[in-house]
Amino acid sequence: MIQAKAELQLALARAVAQLAPDLSITPAFESPKQAAHGDLAITVAMQLAKPLKSNPRAVAEQLVAALNAQPEVQRWVAALEIAGPGFINLRLAPAAKQAIVSEVRAAAESFGRQPAHGGKLMVEFVSANPTGPLHLGHARQGALGDSLCHLFESQGYDVTREFYYNDAGVQIATLANSVQCRIRGLKPGDAGWPEAAYNGDYIADIAADFMTKKTVKADDREFTASGDPEDLESIRGFAVAYLRHEQDLDLQAFGVEFDNYFLESSLYSSGRVDDTVERLRQSGKAYELEGALWLRTTDYGDDKDRVMRKSDGTYTYFLPDVAYHLNKWERGFTKVINVQGTDHHGTIARVRGGIQAAGMGVPPGYPDYVLHKMVTVMKGGEEVKISKRAGSYVTLRDLIDWTSRDAVRFFLISRKADTEFTFDVDLALKQNDENPVFYVQYAHARICSVLTKAEEQGHDAASIAGADLSLLTAPTEFALMLKLADYPGMLASAARDLAPHDVAFYLRDLASAYHSYYAAERFLVEDAALARARLALLDATRQVLRNALALLGVSAPAQMGRDSSAVETE
Repeated sequence: MIQAKAELQLALARAVAQLAPDLSITPAFESPKQAAHGDLAITVAMQLAKPLKSNPRAVAEQLVAALNAQPEVQRWVAALEIAGPGFINLRLAPAAKQAIVSEVRAAAESFGRQPAHGGKLMVEFVSANPTGPLHLGHARQGALGDSLCHLFESQGYDVTREFYYNDAGVQIATLANSVQCRIRGLKPGDAGWPEAAYNGDYIADIAADFMTKKTVKADDREFTASGDPEDLESIRGFAVAYLRHEQDLDLQAFGVEFDNYFLESSLYSSGRVDDTVERLRQSGKAYELEGALWLRTTDYGDDKDRVMRKSDGTYTYFLPDVAYHLNKWERGFTKVINVQGTDHHGTIARVRGGIQAAGMGVPPGYPDYVLHKMVTVMKGGEEVKISKRAGSYVTLRDLIDWTSRDAVRFFLISRKADTEFTFDVDLALKQNDENPVFYVQYAHARICSVLTKAEEQGHDAASIAGADLSLLTAPTEFALMLKLADYPGMLASAARDLAPHDVAFYLRDLASAYHSYYAAERFLVEDAALARARLALLDATRQVLRNALALLGVSAPAQMGRDSSAVETE
């Protein structure tokens, strides 16, 4: 069907060019709002009506006549029907729909993927300062960011995953002081315990390991504790490395890896912050007011100008953010996506304004942002707010321990990023159709079970490969084949719209189409030719389920907790 659609797209373009040779219009097929209206919809007659000085329905009639003369239409189309004021509904011939089975099975893991085109993309996500375990905001970022990376890799991009954090700010100083207080025997609630200190049990763990002079190794650093309670600098270095190691363990449990770690402190030590200030001064967009240094971000759509350097000589967070993104551009990342919480919404205009003011030729709108809302956790019908280990919030590790990595990743990607999400632990543990990840994985396991049983009955891979696909004519078969054919286009639009949740939506729809097929038809029927054709369709469905689940970092199990080996063949 992919080939059929591509050929029909060319036929449509030729037909439009015949009607309006002087117009520059790129017509496209759309999906009908109702399946009963056909397989594809054409709306270009409405666009052509005014320039052709005709009514849309008359243009549609001319377009249908031009299309019917095209050999591709004669080959792949069963009917063209005009509806309403000028819509054209296209019904594909059975052969066009059946072709998707061979196309999927031939491409296998590559189905839906585009060839590499050299475009460089960076996705920055999680970016947690090493002051504690990863919380639910970081978890949602991990699911969103990693899925976006997989999605863009499927579209031919060379993707870099980057983790940005501050290892030397006020929060890190508070962390070091908190650990030192624990070393001195203080604990939360004691007189003398700092009000701003971190209270989780993990602070005591860091203190104990520091005193035994342990060495900790994270993905981007290694540090050996001095064991000296008065050595605050060693405590700081050890605590940062310890928590970076803990974060790495969280990320490993979540199946997320990073290509690069970037330190905010390096922007200062390398002189990039100072260079950025000088560049902004030279652009004429910086000015002094009341002892502070300001940037005219209002020139770039911000609601007010922003302070870069305060009157006490310290820089605001805004300035290193601008320096960091200029660094991304200099590293050759012409496309950048930042995955952050909605509390960063106010920073978008000022960061983009600062980038534009630097005058480096960066296009407006750089970088892209995916902002997410926070997650509420329900367990046993009640909201869970506190983790003993973290002291004040539920952690990513808590969610994984309570449910599974697959459930956490699928659930956190199953809603649009900018919507509130409630993670229901009890739902994530259910082994029934109410649980969306189980529903999708069970479809894959069911297919694996059927194919295993089929092999036992002599339907091996070679016989399935030669199946007569023209025998696939049941309504549920056509519905399933059409859903398989939607996969490549869904990937392209999900990447374009920065919408990885579309993959989760698609998976639920594909699983639903399969379960409906399972309920309506038998697969291992006496008619061997029909059985082989249906098994080929199942194999193609299994492949697309596996491909799409992999984009979300979710496994495709061959067996599930429910008795997936009970294959109904009679």
